Amino acid sequence: MNERLRADAAMMMEAMSEQMQGLAKIQRDRARLTATVTACDKRIAVTVNADGILIETRFADDVSDLSYTEIAEAMTEAVQAAAKKVSEQGRRLMEPLRERKSRLPHLSDLLEDMPDVRSMVPVAPPVSTAPPNSPERRYDDEDAGFDDARPLGRRSIVSDLD
Repeated sequence: MNERLRADAAMMMEAMSEQMQGLAKIQRDRARLTATVTACDKRIAVTVNADGILIETRFADDVSDLSYTEIAEAMTEAVQAAAKKVSEQGRRLMEPLRERKSRLPHLSDLLEDMPDVRSMVPVAPPVSTAPPNSPERRYDDEDAGFDDARPLGRRSIVSDLD
């Protein structure tokens, strides 16, 4: 191995080590994120963690002035808003890493006959925040992209002969 190749490899390993340290710091910082949102004139306060999971709920002394329906609707909206808020915080933390990644060459740029894999990755649909059984949650799975596939009928866990 010549010295130039050895130096290039050492430089790449150092850069990768720095990237991994940066990623570890971002992951630690993200794990500490929380977001709090209030509702109903601050009578309800909810806090979610970095994953958008509700970790604290506080009610003011006068929350009983609200109906159960008002409380339920306000809780749902507040938790969703807090989850969106913490997701945005996490996105901002990851932005420097995404910028560095976007400057790196792609495999299809380096190898002439290599297809651009990025164009092959399906885009995930947005996740619904609608309640169960609402019209928004009725999905048309007919457009799965497998026009030639036919249903096999009922299958058993025990045997494929059913």
